[in-house]
Amino acid sequence: MLKWPPGFKLLNLLDAKPMTLTYISTTIMSTTDTSNWHTVTIRVPFASEQHALIAKQAIEVDKELQPDVVHRSIEVEKDELVAKFTTLTVRLARLTVNAFLDNVELVVRTLGEFGEDAARKTS
Repeated sequence: MLKWPPGFKLLNLLDAKPMTLTYISTTIMSTTDTSNWHTVTIRVPFASEQHALIAKQAIEVDKELQPDVVHRSIEVEKDELVAKFTTLTVRLARLTVNAFLDNVELVVRTLGEFGEDAARKTS
């Protein structure tokens, strides 16, 4: 809430009489209360738990650009990559999920191209 100094006056130009403006109110959503935020959970199946772990490690390197309005958690459950996004707005949810799916697609294509070769070289 923005408060004007006591006795602050504006002139009404139509009748040249002063009018008193007590305050102007602005509402800003608190980013600490996430009860009204939007949550999206995505489960991406992989060929193996190892591939899901590789995807998790590759995607976790990039931190959220707006951590105060986007919360992300990524976990592996068996052979699934599970990502949960909690965002302040629906628009942020859409943008965050799109970026995440782009990263998943890149990891899947990379695993398809090099996954078996990389597994053979490490064993």
